[in-house]
Amino acid sequence: MPTPTKGPRLGGGPSHQRHMLANLSVSLFEHKSIKTTLTKAKRLQPHAERLVNFAKQGDLTARRKVQGLIAGNSRTNKSVVHELFTVIGPAMTNREGGYTRITKIGNRAGDNAPMAVIELVMEPVSPKQAVVSEAEGVAGHAADEAPAETAEETVETQEVTESAEKAEEDDK
Repeated sequence: MPTPTKGPRLGGGPSHQRHMLANLSVSLFEHKSIKTTLTKAKRLQPHAERLVNFAKQGDLTARRKVQGLIAGNSRTNKSVVHELFTVIGPAMTNREGGYTRITKIGNRAGDNAPMAVIELVMEPVSPKQAVVSEAEGVAGHAADEAPAETAEETVETQEVTESAEKAEEDDK
């Protein structure tokens, strides 16, 4: 028997939460950005990222799994699954995670509930991030091989050598 989620569920029981997450994820994939309460956004984020991971796989098994999780018998939900696998999944191929972003936008006027916007991060991974991760990998590899002198140590060594040479010349 699976362990239930800790804390209060969204609404009533587990089936209600499952349906709410399915509806929220359909809206997210359809509109690319939705405004909801902070609690619902935080519960939706891992669910939506898991579905995007399935879409990145792109095979028939993953499509059927996603269809079973969110689509049901609705035609509009089936079109959202198609869009997820043909548009969103391929756009996220270079991204290793973090497919969604949550931004707090203040409190709702009626009941003062904290609101948030959850959106898909559709812009490609910047080349700067790729270069930084590559440089970190090279630096880590170089540090594993042998501890090299830093630039400061090299400059200090040159200064000491030059001052020693000058002292020898002055002594002569």
